[in-house]
Amino acid sequence: MFTKKTYYLFSIFFVLFSIEGFAQCAMCRAALETEETGNQAAAVNDGIVYLMAFPYLLLLVGGIVIYRIMKGKKKNKA
Repeated sequence: MFTKKTYYLFSIFFVLFSIEGFAQCAMCRAALETEETGNQAAAVNDGIVYLMAFPYLLLLVGGIVIYRIMKGKKKNKA
C-alpha cells in the first residue's frame, strides 16, 4: 500500500518535529524559572494541555477516515 518514498517522507517529518519539541521544552523551563508570580506557569500548563489534545484529535480523524474507507470497500463488495 505504501511505497518506500512514503515511509521516508513520514520518517523525515517525525524527526523534524521531534527536534523542535525538544527545543520548546528548554525554552519553557527557562521562562518558568525566571517567573516569580506563577501566572506564566499556569499559562504554560494550559498550553501543554492544548498541545497534548492534537495527537488524539489526529488519531480520531485518522480512525474515522480508515473506518469510512473500509466501510466503503465492504459496501462495494456486497
